[in-house]
Amino acid sequence: MDKNSKSYFTLFKSTFFLSAFTFGGGYVIVPMMKKKFVDEFGWLEEEEMLNIAAIAQSSPGAMAVNASILVGWRLLGLSGALVAILGTILPPFIILSAISFFYAAFRDNAVISAALKGMMAGVCAVIFDVVITMGGRIVKAKKWLPIIIMVGAFIVYYVLRVNIIYIIVFCGTLGALVSLYDKHAGKEHI
Repeated sequence: MDKNSKSYFTLFKSTFFLSAFTFGGGYVIVPMMKKKFVDEFGWLEEEEMLNIAAIAQSSPGAMAVNASILVGWRLLGLSGALVAILGTILPPFIILSAISFFYAAFRDNAVISAALKGMMAGVCAVIFDVVITMGGRIVKAKKWLPIIIMVGAFIVYYVLRVNIIYIIVFCGTLGALVSLYDKHAGKEHI
């Protein structure tokens, strides 16, 4: 692909419209990207698009943004990746900005305020249900190390007020070390 202003504009326009008019997350945008960049433009091979989708799915972050970065990088290098990022994040940014403008106008409305409080209660209930369900399975299986880690993480966060990032990094490192030990020893702690 030639690195000219028309190529950059076409990449930007394509990622912008894909992001603006595709609802349902990354799994929906990947086939649309295939249709646009493989079938319509012929810029990528189908196998390349499948590889890009696999890498985007396994990378941290939003799959649609990851896939756009990889397509932009593959087509036009670093500048293409930056153009693709811009084209992908602008539509949600614009839409959320508009929604936030109207939110400020309606936040004092009693009906909307009650609906938002109801949604918060629903989210709390779902999170509580997940914690009870997952925690209950661990307790029933009598896996003591995860129980100790779970209780310890709660105490360190709630009582000692340690930053949650430190707790996540510590627990992730501990989990990786225990998994390596389990693999080497042929045991299972987690």
